[in-house]
Amino acid sequence: MLPDLDSFIRKVDDMKKQDKMDLSSDQDLSIAVMNLVSIEEHFFFTGAKLDKPEYYDLLKEAREMRKDLLKKLVTAPEGEVWCISKHLLAASMRLMEVGTKQLGMGRKEEAQDFFKKAYELYSLFWGLNMKLVDASQIKSIDAEAVNKHDTEKKGFMGKLGDLVRKAIDCCIE
Repeated sequence: MLPDLDSFIRKVDDMKKQDKMDLSSDQDLSIAVMNLVSIEEHFFFTGAKLDKPEYYDLLKEAREMRKDLLKKLVTAPEGEVWCISKHLLAASMRLMEVGTKQLGMGRKEEAQDFFKKAYELYSLFWGLNMKLVDASQIKSIDAEAVNKHDTEKKGFMGKLGDLVRKAIDCCIE
């Protein structure tokens, strides 16, 4: 299901060396896509609340841009991976926003829980689109174990988050 961490990092480093991917740019692009999904939602609600259909035209323009940019990240979708990817990014963005609001209200524990969930969804997006996750191989062994040899028991999302955290370091040029 998931490669060991060393082989995964080697694979990512090799891809970077071959100029096949610029993960820091791709990470920035994924955040842009998240914001475009939010813009689509705001145009929808503004059009509906104000009964002004011209906002739907703006929604359509934002959607077309989002689709074009998402194609740069989701290059070989199978099944519903395209749609799953869009929703993973959208849900991650919303959870970040809710976490930030909780933090602003002094609810640090709740905020951290939302941030953790947002990062897990974001990591799953990268896992699917970097072909690190073979969804057909995901099996439930234990509530927190990835497989029967897993001694750390951080869960699938925790392991995937660790892999993504180590591979995608936007501060390394």
